[in-house]
Amino acid sequence: MPELPEVETVVRGLKKSVAGETITAISIKPTARVFPRPDEFSRKIKNASFETFSRRGKNILLGLSNGYTLWVHLKMTGHFYYLPKSTPTGKHDHVVLTLKNNDHSLRFNDYRRFGYLKLFPTSTLHNQKGLAELGPEPLTFPCDEFVALCKSKHRMLKPALLDQTFIAGIGNIYADESLYLSRLHPMRLTDSVSNKKLAELHGHIQSLLKSSIKLMGTSVDTFAGVNGQPGKFQNYLKVYGRENKPCERCGKSLTRQKIGSRSAHFCPKCQRNSR
Repeated sequence: MPELPEVETVVRGLKKSVAGETITAISIKPTARVFPRPDEFSRKIKNASFETFSRRGKNILLGLSNGYTLWVHLKMTGHFYYLPKSTPTGKHDHVVLTLKNNDHSLRFNDYRRFGYLKLFPTSTLHNQKGLAELGPEPLTFPCDEFVALCKSKHRMLKPALLDQTFIAGIGNIYADESLYLSRLHPMRLTDSVSNKKLAELHGHIQSLLKSSIKLMGTSVDTFAGVNGQPGKFQNYLKVYGRENKPCERCGKSLTRQKIGSRSAHFCPKCQRNSR
């Protein structure tokens, strides 16, 4: 699933491509996951223009000129593509938005069909379930508050970092990478880690996310930006997807272990589960 850097890359690509553009026609396939129902969805966004572009956790928020916000979650394989109108509609292009002032359309493509598009009045958006309960943003979350939050909980580090109500936007990739750089075992309990070590983890989370954003995210499966270009941060991963390969620090084989319902990649030597 695209994480914070990948979603931020999409948001920036959308702003560059469609800012100020007006939606003149909407095509919605029966396979699309849209709310409200397609006829009402189309009626409410037709002739509206894209005005604001933001992200909350892994969610894309596109503010329209008519007082509504288009809330999009890419889930596992969702994509936005900005393509010439002459490009044939693909099998997995579930929603196509025709734009007024150029020869392009904006398409929501998702071959696994888990992604969704929802439309809400902007004034009520952040009260909606799925947004209201999100935790703080890691890029703006102060270090002392992050440390205090971890100390106030008694849970394993990896599941905590993946919990979007704990902190929003982090997934498997950046949780594994930040714990590796901090030499923390993913099963280590949050309240057992020293303040100094938690501050180190906070710093690695922020630096990893910022570095990945600069490289347009991590493409380890299907992720691509609005322009169809993949990210480049996968070239710098230390542990994620590298099970059985040698640790760059100690040479020990990296391992992959299921923790809860998710996999974790780590070095069993560098990241010992000490208390």
